[in-house]
Amino acid sequence: MSTAKTLTWFVLIGWIAGGAYWHVCRIKQLCDGTPEPITEAEVISADSYSAALDIQDANYFHVTSVHNLGFARSRGGVSTEAIQAQLQSLASYLKSNPKKTVKFVGYYSAEEENNTSFASVGLARADAIKQYFLKAGIPEKQLLVDAELKNLSFTAADSSYGAGFIFSGVAEAAETVTAENMSESAIPPASSESLEAPKGQTERELAAAAKYESIFRPMELYFPLSSNQFIRTNDNDTFFEEVKKYLKKNPDKRLILTGHTDSEGPDDSNLRLSKSRAEAVKRQFIKKGIKSDQIITNGKGETQPLADNALPAGRKANRRVTMVIDEQKM
Repeated sequence: MSTAKTLTWFVLIGWIAGGAYWHVCRIKQLCDGTPEPITEAEVISADSYSAALDIQDANYFHVTSVHNLGFARSRGGVSTEAIQAQLQSLASYLKSNPKKTVKFVGYYSAEEENNTSFASVGLARADAIKQYFLKAGIPEKQLLVDAELKNLSFTAADSSYGAGFIFSGVAEAAETVTAENMSESAIPPASSESLEAPKGQTERELAAAAKYESIFRPMELYFPLSSNQFIRTNDNDTFFEEVKKYLKKNPDKRLILTGHTDSEGPDDSNLRLSKSRAEAVKRQFIKKGIKSDQIITNGKGETQPLADNALPAGRKANRRVTMVIDEQKM
């Protein structure tokens, strides 16, 4: 082999070895020894925002939490379970200050798919928050929505990104609302210790365990997954017949039907399903001759669980409609 060819081979081998060393040891820093620090210019950072909740309106309202609103990748619904007390406190503040408005800003990423009917997933999330406060009795004129594009990094374990809360208008409340003096009406997040143990492992077992006591005592109807057809039993048939007799004799009284769901799926879908179930039960009473205006329906979605949604039986127990006669006159 000529001297020129030998030299070329040495240069080529050295170039390959040097490149491998640079990639493995200098860039990946996988070699022994102390790795060189990464300079600030080399760090690629996401948009800065806090994963903790912090809602503040000047010096009038301020609540915080280590938890926050959560949402899943490319989904329009939001999870509010971890910050129920803070959101209820905000609802109380808005009720006390009817001239105040709040804009909910839904965060979303350019990497997400928009499978909602809104212009962006962020707007869908903002609207889901708005629906929560509408259910809490806040007038729609006080609730605005917007969206903001952020560099969100989704993982299987991290979906709590929160939302923006922007206030405007005049505050009338004399006392500042803070995390320390939140309204006593604030509802703390449900814990597994405060929930009932399921009275059955299947929907039919749960339905069988719901015994008729009185039309003035709440009775539950149970539903298979994603269905608005309740499971009939002798006890709920008795409830139907007794309600029919009572309402015909008392045209100034009403039956209240409240639909509920488990926590699976987006909040807005669960709210619609809970209302749909209550309406389905209402149609059954109308077929029995009860006047429509004597039956009031509403839906609570996943906000009022009876049992722990972490358990399969708990989720089944939460898919229900509660029936009870309202003793107040119309």
